[in-house]
Amino acid sequence: MKKVILLTGASSGIGYQTAEDLAGQGHIVYGAARRLDAMEPLKAKGVKPIYLDVTDGDSIKKAVDTIIKNEGRIDVLVNNAGYGSYGALEDVSMEEARAQFEVNVFSLAELIQLVLPHMRKQKSGRIINVSSMGGRLTTYFDAWYHATKYAVEALSDALRMETSDFGIDVSIIEPGGIKTDWGFIAADKLEASAKGGAYEEQATKAAKGMRSQYSGNMMSDPKIISRAISKAVNSRRPRPRYLIGIGAKPLVFLHTILPTRLFDYTMKHAS
Repeated sequence: MKKVILLTGASSGIGYQTAEDLAGQGHIVYGAARRLDAMEPLKAKGVKPIYLDVTDGDSIKKAVDTIIKNEGRIDVLVNNAGYGSYGALEDVSMEEARAQFEVNVFSLAELIQLVLPHMRKQKSGRIINVSSMGGRLTTYFDAWYHATKYAVEALSDALRMETSDFGIDVSIIEPGGIKTDWGFIAADKLEASAKGGAYEEQATKAAKGMRSQYSGNMMSDPKIISRAISKAVNSRRPRPRYLIGIGAKPLVFLHTILPTRLFDYTMKHAS
């Protein structure tokens, strides 16, 4: 069945790939991002680029209103936009911490609030939130990013219960390590945030470990995320969670069974 889909973060990486895949399956896909020029090639794939700045409430409302005007409905919302900034909790400025929450949590919630009335009216809909295995465990020097992803998990679980009587499904995508440039960018930010401070020695060592991990074969192909999102879109009964990628299931399992201090030790020395 052809569905009207709003997908955020569609100008690059996983969002770009997912927009292309969903359009190729015959869906009406509105790829949303600030950089319309970056989405121009997607037009040839059947994607409809739409401007959306997730930190601007007026922009969010305008995008939703435009889709409703054009299509009369929104069947699926994929909240894919997000980012992470590594660093010790003490070293990351409150401005940067708030910015992560704004993009990863509050903009996601605002989009949900705007599409829900239309989905309730339709008596159907799907909300797919791209989280991370980092919403179920915590790695070294990434407190603020994990805090946002734990928040996405909690919001999604609560929302699933709240909307179930209206025919609306809520799914969470929880990728493990994915082979993208993000790991190298995060390592650079970690080193920069700790330079000259109390955590410099540990952060430098952790950043070196991150670069080694992202340079090797211990990361999954980004396409596994677009495939998981496609399953959540197309399945008759989508799963509440899609825990995917190399290391995701073993690490979440270890987090469940190991004593807390032993898991902490494992994560510190894995970096």
